[in-house]
Amino acid sequence: MKMTLLTTLLLLFSTAASAQSGGKRIAVVNGEVITEDQVQAAAREDLAALELKRAQFETELARNKSTAMENALEEIVTQKVLDAEAKKKNMTPDQLVNTEVDAKIAVPSDEAVEHFWTENASRINITKEQALPQIRQYLQQQDRQRNLSAYVEKLKTAYKVESFFEPARTDVASQDHPVRGLAKAPVTIVEFSDFECPYCGALYPTLKDIEKNYADKVRIVFRQYPLTSIHPNAEKAAEASLCANEQQKFWELHDAMFTDQHNLSVSALKEKAVQLKLNTEQFNTCLESGKYVEAIRKDVAEGSKIGVTGTPAMFVNGRFLSGAQPYDEIVKIIDDELRRGAAKQ
Repeated sequence: MKMTLLTTLLLLFSTAASAQSGGKRIAVVNGEVITEDQVQAAAREDLAALELKRAQFETELARNKSTAMENALEEIVTQKVLDAEAKKKNMTPDQLVNTEVDAKIAVPSDEAVEHFWTENASRINITKEQALPQIRQYLQQQDRQRNLSAYVEKLKTAYKVESFFEPARTDVASQDHPVRGLAKAPVTIVEFSDFECPYCGALYPTLKDIEKNYADKVRIVFRQYPLTSIHPNAEKAAEASLCANEQQKFWELHDAMFTDQHNLSVSALKEKAVQLKLNTEQFNTCLESGKYVEAIRKDVAEGSKIGVTGTPAMFVNGRFLSGAQPYDEIVKIIDDELRRGAAKQ
């Protein structure tokens, strides 16, 4: 079929328009070209959200693969040291564990069971009478796991176990963020946190204990991750902390907020600034101006990109820990990092 002059001109116009827009032509409406670049611009937010999901998936996949490998290695090593010690003592591995671990498990006292109930009653959905036997069993299982872990670690030393497995690590920026601890500390914990989050509040005394017990070995870096959809005061509390940071009082306000999480309204934040003897005029102006909103959003975006989906989230020398982890779990990684560092010297 021969093209008419009008068709030819429209085709030439479409080609020129596509070249000017710098994108592939993917539609024409009434002679007007719609390019791929235009569509991508219109879908920018959706595409960015998908790209974030891709980055999160790849990060989580790498971590999960690493964890699976690490767990499998631990099982193999544990079985081998138990087999070796059992053979030495002319026992089966089960007999060895029964003698060295199970036989030494203490029965939890009534006071310990009662204390656990008191501390956790709000999260237990059965009656106290139903819960107490289960709590006792749980505490026994925890004691067994601690004893078994300690015994296996002892055997690892005796049989000179060496591990060359490198856990998954994530590069997390720590410069230009509030930090507590020595710059030369061999272990850095980067925490993404929310001042109104109750789980972050539960982690707060744990991290204080770590700071105390590893004073020259661990430094803590704070990154902002306010969950504004469920914590209405979290955003302003985050801003307040950075306003206090201008006056070198970040950690003082940080501690004041975590020890009084129910009072984080703007007026309460200003009162805390008075109590901490900040320059209140400077602090109030800073807080009311929204000066650090973009910095906080940047923290949230960077945290989300590396797999943070809730708070608290920690990176111990880049090794990811999610949630209000107990002291022993965090310290296990810290001690492992210290061992690894010593081995490289």
